[in-house]
Amino acid sequence: MSAYPETTRFESVSIILPVINETFSLRQSVEIVLRDLPRAEIRELLVVVCKKTTPEALAVVEELRRQLPEIVVIVQQQRPFLGGALRDAFDAARGSHVIIMSSDLETNPNEAHLLVAKSREHPGWVITTSRWIRGGSFTGYSPIKLVCNWIFQRFFSLLYFTRLTDMTYGYRIFPTKLVQAIQWEELRHPFNLESMIKPLRLGVPAMEIPSVWAPRQEGESQNPFFRNFEYFRTGFKVRFTSRNSLLKPEFRK
Repeated sequence: MSAYPETTRFESVSIILPVINETFSLRQSVEIVLRDLPRAEIRELLVVVCKKTTPEALAVVEELRRQLPEIVVIVQQQRPFLGGALRDAFDAARGSHVIIMSSDLETNPNEAHLLVAKSREHPGWVITTSRWIRGGSFTGYSPIKLVCNWIFQRFFSLLYFTRLTDMTYGYRIFPTKLVQAIQWEELRHPFNLESMIKPLRLGVPAMEIPSVWAPRQEGESQNPFFRNFEYFRTGFKVRFTSRNSLLKPEFRK
């Protein structure tokens, strides 16, 4: 069986914020994170920009860089789509742990410090969020999407023999050594699922904390609803792939 690199201590966090068209929501996300987390524990804010990032959003990113030059790091995206942005940021991360979140407020920045708190207690675990457990909720989700989401979550929890309830919601914190050792494949939004199920297959412990979800307040979603069915392909592929192949060659036995 493959041996993933283990982490025994929380030291600092790299927070990933991909940006396409977010302006005031990006500012608000950064302000809340800085309010709630000790500055000494924030190694960097990895703001990922790409060719599609709007001039208005780029102006906000540059303003943040000027205001916070010691922690704001601009990552020029090389791989395409959301999964590509997160994978590029994983490669750049220097903290002992890394948080993936959105910059449009769909991942509640008020919960970032709770993820970090759990990581301090369990530095070798993946700490993820759930909208389905007690204390979590959805606001503004259509009934059809809500039913489909519940079916997706139930299906994947059974497929992976886990009690996790929200594996497609990509708001979580990982040990950086772990994400830099895994052989990632997805480029689009199914990366949110891949980033949970590959650690599970490797035997990494995981836990959930509740999350309150609300729809974005600006810009347009980059994930059309029917693209969510691609998650099934990702889920089946990872479930029946050998554990050894889930790691980069240099980490395989």
